[in-house]
Amino acid sequence: MPTLDIPGFRSAFHGRVFEPADDGYENARRIWNASVNKHPRVIARCSGLADVITAVNFARTNGLLTAIRGGGHNVGGRALCEDGIVIDLSGMRAVYVDSAKRTVRVQGGATLGDMNRETHVFGLAVPSGIVPKTGIGGLTLGGGVGWLLRKYGMTIDNLLSCQIVTAANDVLTASASEHEDLFWALRGGGGNFGVVTSFEFRAHPVHTVLGGLLIYPRQAAMDAIR
Repeated sequence: MPTLDIPGFRSAFHGRVFEPADDGYENARRIWNASVNKHPRVIARCSGLADVITAVNFARTNGLLTAIRGGGHNVGGRALCEDGIVIDLSGMRAVYVDSAKRTVRVQGGATLGDMNRETHVFGLAVPSGIVPKTGIGGLTLGGGVGWLLRKYGMTIDNLLSCQIVTAANDVLTASASEHEDLFWALRGGGGNFGVVTSFEFRAHPVHTVLGGLLIYPRQAAMDAIR
């Protein structure tokens, strides 16, 4: 493994940097799926866009295997890597609602609960998933299916733009009118296109939610299933 200039990295990084010997490292590498037990060499918990740029540059300069962590469960375990660097966005959870335009800008480490809490104030909602602790990043880049699917579509159907840091450390805005191919790829294509630091969504008015159960007697099961 190459010798890393961790002191230099720390001095340029505003967030928190964890190495295996540091207090907090074990907690920083823990994800919801406890069966995933990977040991990154460095975990960089970013405070904002500048930190993401610094971390990407550090990873590229040192040829480090890189994983991106959002703010949610990460069932598949791809938010961690062995002996590489984790660019951790979980501290980037800000949500900005423009109620007049019905748009929402959400940082890459936010959860659905973070977003819903802010949009609810204005009687708005962005179609997303069904579990508040899900990360908006993974859900969006994977498609996004939830309660509002049939009325307003998937999460990616309501994605207006992404701010993304590429491996070359370019900061791009991908939308229907800027870097269209990248925007097409991000909407459901998953990872490895860069680090998406924020998402801009279209929001919709949602004032009344009707929910409940349809319960049939056991003897009507076959008819109900048909």
